Amino acid sequence: MTTSLPGAIAVIFLSGRTAADAAGYAEAAAAMERAASTQDGYLGIDSARGDDGVGITISWWRDEAAALAWRDDPDHARIREAGRQLWYDWYRVIVATVDRAYGWTRR
Repeated sequence: MTTSLPGAIAVIFLSGRTAADAAGYAEAAAAMERAASTQDGYLGIDSARGDDGVGITISWWRDEAAALAWRDDPDHARIREAGRQLWYDWYRVIVATVDRAYGWTRR
């Protein structure tokens, strides 16, 4: 992710994947990442998935309006529905405002 700013919105997507259509899922996930990156207010994404199928994706947005615009995007809604039908056993979304963020990188 790029640097998050105080006041930015973190949309945290926790999910459990099914074993169905891994190639279709990968294609849809890549398409959604590309589409999100073109949205006004997009700041970046962080994502990881374990061997057990449980994953976490955090998309970062400038403000609430930008996060809501992505939620309401028609292509995003279409892929979300496909996820419910085929790719996910469950998911949970948590939306949070960033108060503080920092990091460290080994050189």
